[in-house]
Amino acid sequence: MALARILLLSHETSPNPEVSAVRRARAWTIVLTLLLAFALMLVHVRQAQGQQPAPGSPATEPQTNSVQSALATADQVLQQMSQITGLPIKASLKKEVVSKPEVERFLKDNLHAEYTPAELHGEEASLKAFGVVDSSFNLEQFLVTFYTEQAAGFYDPRRQTMFMADWVEPDQQRVVLAHELTHALQDQSFDLWRFTNSVRDNDDELSARDALVEGYATLSMMQVMLGSLPVEKLPSLGGMMEQGINQSMSTFPVFSKAPFFLRFQLLFPYIDGMQFCRRALELGGWKRLNQVFADPPRNTREIFEPDLYFGAQPDGEASKAADGTARSDPQAGSSLTLAAPAALQGMAGVQQVENNVMGALGYDALFGQLLTDQESKKVSATWVADRYLVYEGPVSGQFTLISRTRWTTPKAAADFCTDYRTIMLNRWIGSGISKEDDGAGGVAGSANVLFRATGARQALLLSDGDECRWFEGASAEQAKALTGWLKSLH
Repeated sequence: MALARILLLSHETSPNPEVSAVRRARAWTIVLTLLLAFALMLVHVRQAQGQQPAPGSPATEPQTNSVQSALATADQVLQQMSQITGLPIKASLKKEVVSKPEVERFLKDNLHAEYTPAELHGEEASLKAFGVVDSSFNLEQFLVTFYTEQAAGFYDPRRQTMFMADWVEPDQQRVVLAHELTHALQDQSFDLWRFTNSVRDNDDELSARDALVEGYATLSMMQVMLGSLPVEKLPSLGGMMEQGINQSMSTFPVFSKAPFFLRFQLLFPYIDGMQFCRRALELGGWKRLNQVFADPPRNTREIFEPDLYFGAQPDGEASKAADGTARSDPQAGSSLTLAAPAALQGMAGVQQVENNVMGALGYDALFGQLLTDQESKKVSATWVADRYLVYEGPVSGQFTLISRTRWTTPKAAADFCTDYRTIMLNRWIGSGISKEDDGAGGVAGSANVLFRATGARQALLLSDGDECRWFEGASAEQAKALTGWLKSLH
């Protein structure tokens, strides 16, 4: 996910101490309880279509009241998932049952083992700097309560162990096994730890990889439920999944009360990742999908629009980019740099707490929470690259956000700037909006400046060709230097 990868915590400390907490958070993979309602709904769809449920699915097989008994069937399910996906079984699998208190303790212990206090604070600061949570939001508390509520089962690549929660209902146990044992097979073939931790300082690219991993496992889980009906033949999978999740949200208070930004990003790898993986199945079955791990998507826009990755050729072969990689999207490898501005470096009590990428996913989620769904979809369709910095100080909890974004065309950049200006107007009400910038679209002598907030803490938004850049929360002294610096970027 972009911004604050609120995902999953590894059991062991990362072997590379320089890997950020955001990336280390992707060390094990999970099936959310929310997804189980949807998976089981597929059984009813099959029955309504007059088809027999899959062998071993909840509709035909007597359910056990013991999670331990369910785990005893794990080797059988592992064989089944290997047959579905074409991934070989290369090693035996360890299995454990965990209670809710054990899951909660596991999460807390690993938060403190994987995140330094500074890293966890940086993640939380980014959420606050972008305005998606309030000043009282506690990231650690949210992580622990959310995953304690949602964890039906998980696979830990570092320990090569499948964990099953002891409160999972009997009719959900095989579904959990199907999803998590797919992760075990992925790990044995593609080394999930290395796959998800090889990306540095780019949460958007990591979110795209995460969508591949989770979308794949979600489809294989559904295939178990569908039996002989190919999962790629089932229409409207995304809509059906959203319906199933919405129907069960009321039973998950932590998830349902979370800000939209977090909910959207938490579901992205499952819903949108599933659609991306489904496109691979349509083009060449599980063999084509397995090939994606050798050349994974580089950004979440490719997940939202699978044909940017796969191309539209009838044979399913993606076109080759200039560097020889399989890409139909000419901007797949685009990136932006944003060096630390001299205006903030070395200032007493001011320090950088984050340097990362929001991506199409991050800005889609941001606009979805702060504006409308219509604006958010425009963002995900025209994003090319971005990078942002967050500074804190000299007062604790006082953040300066600096961002640089690039879009497909100057018009797309101008549209984004216009929408982001609305966010800034709402955020900086009462801060002394510059009289020259009264909505007419610019400040005298600076035609590309679309917004300026003055006062003790200042903000500026400017449009420049296919880029939109801004800062928020700077002191008056910092703002003057940052304005010239942002204008000079090329």
